[in-house]
Amino acid sequence: MFVRFSDPFEALSTLQRALDARIASDWMGRGTAASGSFPPINIFQKGDDFVAIVELPGIEKSDLEIEAKENTIRIRGKKIIAYGEQASVHRRERVSGVFDRTLSVPIRIEPDRIKAEYRDGILALFIPRAEADKPRAIKIS
Repeated sequence: MFVRFSDPFEALSTLQRALDARIASDWMGRGTAASGSFPPINIFQKGDDFVAIVELPGIEKSDLEIEAKENTIRIRGKKIIAYGEQASVHRRERVSGVFDRTLSVPIRIEPDRIKAEYRDGILALFIPRAEADKPRAIKIS
């Protein structure tokens, strides 16, 4: 099955507009900041709270640091890949080194109540919404 484009530049322009619209949507505030896309992070809402799933294969728990402030969470760490002294590297695709990701969520959070679980290279952050940020029912008199 072939898809035909009458004008390839129009197809590229349409793609660029779609990407610009996605970036301009600003759902995550300033989004994530990093010097690359490592580690990959998925964030989803569960009830009033948020959950972040971070893929960190090959990283030791002791090499991770997590900080939270206001509506921002920072994940820092390092990934070390040891080849050994006698190894001759012919291809290198696995990323190693220091990483630093910052993500903002569109709610006020309770930094002291964030729970972090790390197992088999997967970090789960359970991010509770601040009580002051939760909607309140108003009684009508």
